[in-house]
Amino acid sequence: MTSNISFIRSAQLADVDYAYASRVPSDMDLLFLAGACPLNEKGEVPHPQDYALQAKLCVENTKEVLKESGASLKDVVYTRVLVASHQQSDLVTAWEAIRKEFGDHDVPSTLSGVTVLGYTDQLVEIEAVAAIKTVQNQRGRSRGSF
Repeated sequence: MTSNISFIRSAQLADVDYAYASRVPSDMDLLFLAGACPLNEKGEVPHPQDYALQAKLCVENTKEVLKESGASLKDVVYTRVLVASHQQSDLVTAWEAIRKEFGDHDVPSTLSGVTVLGYTDQLVEIEAVAAIKTVQNQRGRSRGSF
């Protein structure tokens, strides 16, 4: 995790595999990522019945956007995971695949089951917010580090 971002856990709430909140210092820029879809380089949704593989591809696409923005998964301060299913087990499958990709970076997250997502055969989508250190440009105005 980057500079002074902190995750808040609670001794009064259930012990879960994610933080309950994150705190971002005011000198950091926030990046709001559009929902990462499980699209391959051809714009197709592969693995039409596989929640885990689609979740992994969503994380890979998230990592690429973060990289192009000067960030990484360690800079993510919040995610929302959408899973097209009415079966809790499908949500758990997607969640476990995503958590594995994030490793010990137990970012606060919301996991929701939805009826349908935007692309044909799409099962998973990840929205993310990341924070990166603000840098000063040559004229003294602040901008993100990307």
